[in-house]
Amino acid sequence: MSPSAPVADHFADAPAPGGAGGGPSASPGRAGRGPTAGHLFLYVDGACSGNPGPCGSAAVLKTDDGTTILERARAFGPGTNNEAEYQAVILGLEMAGELKPRRLTIRSDSELMVRQIAGEYRVKAPNLKPLLARVQRLLAPLESVEIEHIPREANTEADKLSRKAVEKARAVDAALPPEARKKPHTKTFKLK
Repeated sequence: MSPSAPVADHFADAPAPGGAGGGPSASPGRAGRGPTAGHLFLYVDGACSGNPGPCGSAAVLKTDDGTTILERARAFGPGTNNEAEYQAVILGLEMAGELKPRRLTIRSDSELMVRQIAGEYRVKAPNLKPLLARVQRLLAPLESVEIEHIPREANTEADKLSRKAVEKARAVDAALPPEARKKPHTKTFKLK
């Protein structure tokens, strides 16, 4: 797990294609598409205000015809931009795990992360190793997965959501005392 702790989550289910509204009844897992969806496309992006600093990660899941069926963003921090990129993939793979697609194509504008997940580049940074391990665990149950590096211009929806999440993280960060801003936002409670 990343040393960064989530401070807020945003969950938004897109309306069912051809249907009205959104909300629970239109959620993909409950609208008949559920488990064993066909080919899905996962667009992911992470952003950071400062490096390290408040972060946001976002994932947008689409059908092969380009229909957005699920999008989520998460604010957390402090963390690095690379951590935010990995957290976006983790968020997206958690979403895909709910739908159990037969085939998944992950698309990201982070060439470094794409090549690390593909095994072309080694992960040297100690803060990224547990994140890569988590990505690999989430990939294991999927039947067929590809990962692609795409231009930033082709990733605008995930980029916009990740920037909104950064703004939420910055608001939380601004509310903290200065000495706590560069430390992960965690609190431990003794249960027994």
